[in-house]
Amino acid sequence: LSTINYHLTNYQQDVPKGFLPVYVGEKQKRFMIPISHLSQPTFQDLLNEAEEEFGYEHPMGGLTIPCSEDVFQRITSCLN
Repeated sequence: LSTINYHLTNYQQDVPKGFLPVYVGEKQKRFMIPISHLSQPTFQDLLNEAEEEFGYEHPMGGLTIPCSEDVFQRITSCLN
């Protein structure tokens, strides 16, 4: 249980409030996205692609988005 608390505490310190880490591209680069992106139709399309490719088991242990970093950055820059 203390190991779980340790990892949870590190995760919470590493992720700003109101953000979610996602992993993108071949190198699985980590991006922090505002949770408000989750309700945007364009971002929901990415989530649907992730569900189709990975189901609910993501290789990085966090949300993995199956697109290139460039595409992801273009999409998220339009949402900001």
